[in-house]
Amino acid sequence: MMARGPESHADQPPLLDREARKDGTPADTATPASGADVYVLDEQVGFILRQVHQRHAALFASHVGDDLTPTQWAVLAKLAEVGGISQNLLGRQTAMDNVTIKGVVGRLVKRGLLVTRRDRADPRRFSISLSPAGHTAYAAWVGAAQAVTRETLEPLDGEERDALIRLLLKLR
Repeated sequence: MMARGPESHADQPPLLDREARKDGTPADTATPASGADVYVLDEQVGFILRQVHQRHAALFASHVGDDLTPTQWAVLAKLAEVGGISQNLLGRQTAMDNVTIKGVVGRLVKRGLLVTRRDRADPRRFSISLSPAGHTAYAAWVGAAQAVTRETLEPLDGEERDALIRLLLKLR
């Protein structure tokens, strides 16, 4: 939880006092809560990250539309970056579990954006790479993806952007 000073929540609505009034009805009068047991949701890292993620996802949808999900974009972008790799490694490098990466790859293969080939070094494995249509799709969407990143970070100046990315990388 972030450090709290006496003025830190002046702009935040206070917690409600749920004690009953003399007539037995619940009181809706706002009284500031205090003590170590206070959990201010607006100060919690998970809540803040979720709000930022929702904003980022809305920007992604506004730029890319229904053509591609963020996880599908992650696969295309990673394969454009590194070339053909195994599905297992692709899942690890895009932070997707085995079931999720299998589904994403399957859908992109059906759309003709990815191709799978048996790995020459280990025939039990498949190498996944962008198809020619996948390279075209990547080229068509990379500008939109870059715009989403710019707009997500737009409220920050250059030093703040660098610091945010550095700190988020430290947390992952």
